[in-house]
Amino acid sequence: MIDPLSDLASLRAATERLLTAADAMDNATAAGPSRLPGWRRGHVLAHLSRNADALVNVFEGRPMYVSAEARDADIERDAGRPVDVQLADLRDSAARLAAVAALPGDWERPVELRNGVVDRAERLPFRRLVEIELHHVDLDIGYELEDLPRDFVLREITFLAERFAGHPGVPPTRIVASGDLGDWSTGGAQGEPVTVGGPPASLVGWLAGRRSGADLTVRTNSATAGPPVLPPL
Repeated sequence: MIDPLSDLASLRAATERLLTAADAMDNATAAGPSRLPGWRRGHVLAHLSRNADALVNVFEGRPMYVSAEARDADIERDAGRPVDVQLADLRDSAARLAAVAALPGDWERPVELRNGVVDRAERLPFRRLVEIELHHVDLDIGYELEDLPRDFVLREITFLAERFAGHPGVPPTRIVASGDLGDWSTGGAQGEPVTVGGPPASLVGWLAGRRSGADLTVRTNSATAGPPVLPPL
C-alpha cells in the first residue's frame, strides 16, 4: 500500500542527506564530471531543482515541462552556477514542492508526467524520492547504491520491474534478491526465460542503468550469459 505522507517524510530526509553531502563541494568539484555521461555535477543539481518545480506543475494541474527542449535548456542554463547558488536553489525548490504536496487534495487523482505517462498523485512523492536518491549516487561524492535505505531499494526494484513488465525488448525475467529479500517477474513473453539474482543494491543498479550487472548471477536454460540489456529509462 502506498503511503504518500510517509514517502514525503522519507523525501525530506533524503533531500537533507544530499544537501548536507553536497555542501562539502567547492565550485571546482561541482564543475567536475558526474557518473551520468555528458553531465557535470552541476547538471545533476540543476536537474533536481528544475524537477522539483516540474512536479509542482504536476500537482497544480499544469504540464510538467513546457517541452523537452525547454527542460534541457533550463538544465544547461543552470548547470554552471556557483555551488552555493545551486544548493540554495535546490533547497528552495524542494521547499516549494513540499508546500504544494502538503495541501489537501485527492491523492488518488490521475496526473500526467513527461511523455504522456499517467500516474496517480499518491505516487509522486516516491517518484521524487527516486530522483533524489539515485542522483545523489550519480553525483559521485561518496554516496553509493549500497548506502541507499533497504526499504527504498526494494520498492525501487518493484517499481522498475513493473516498468519493464510486458516490454517486448526484455525477455521473461525473474529477479531474485539475495537473503530472501524479494522475488519479482518482469519482461515480455518472447525470448528465453532468465533468472537474475544478487544483492538488492546491485539489482537496482542494473535495473536503473547505473551498473552493468556483471556482479549478478544469471541463469538460463542454455549457457550462462550476462543479464538482459534493458532499455533506457
